[in-house]
Amino acid sequence: MKIRVAVASVLLASLPLAASALPAEAAHYKTYKNCTALNKVYKHGVGKPGAHDKVRGHTKKVTNFKRSAGLYNANKKSDRDKDGIACEKR
Repeated sequence: MKIRVAVASVLLASLPLAASALPAEAAHYKTYKNCTALNKVYKHGVGKPGAHDKVRGHTKKVTNFKRSAGLYNANKKSDRDKDGIACEKR
């Protein structure tokens, strides 16, 4: 009986350590209602690391967007051209 109590105590004591060891992707990222709201915080949009802007009728690509896989995934509904960058603005 004493062994069970000791094991339970050790397991309960280690729970906060296990919770803090979760990967960063498990964090909650803000989802913006539309591109206007997102661009107020991230002027040139958000994209996955390694994403490249598709140029349509523009000579310059957007390269200074915020790179964050989690933030992009939370707002990928706003990526109209499916290039991995949501709400890109020149």
